[in-house]
Amino acid sequence: MATANNNLSEYDKASIPNAKDFRFGIVVSEWNSEITEGLLKGALETLKEHGAEDDNIVVWHVPGSYELIYGAKKMQEQMVNAVIAIGSVIQGETKHFDFVCEAVAHGIKDLNVNRDTPVIFCVLTDNNLQQAIDRSGGKHGNKGTEAAVAAIKMAQLEKLA
Repeated sequence: MATANNNLSEYDKASIPNAKDFRFGIVVSEWNSEITEGLLKGALETLKEHGAEDDNIVVWHVPGSYELIYGAKKMQEQMVNAVIAIGSVIQGETKHFDFVCEAVAHGIKDLNVNRDTPVIFCVLTDNNLQQAIDRSGGKHGNKGTEAAVAAIKMAQLEKLA
């Protein structure tokens, strides 16, 4: 959904189901916390704006984006309707970026394929810090907002299925 010309926080609010009866889990990476905490803020604000209650939102922190997979797997066991995995991986000078990004993407995909609770991928994979800032509450909005909207829609789908 995100491109250089789109604001991640712009969407049709009237089209989003009421989240009052849903329970959400959010797993947040502590690595690049200035970015991930901004994403978390966007996700929490959006969930609450659409009716989610504080008591129905569980937030766990894990050391890094790689650990999001295990954290999300354990969160799926907590009787939640959807999980949001929040992380930020910024390109460095080594291939570490590629390995972490690929592993996290595949790990979250595997959780979605092999389990019944949807996991929303809210992991920024940016070339530099400025791109991450722009997408975590900066000029391009907040990917956390987008992830929360996806979580509400997927919780609704899971309920209907």
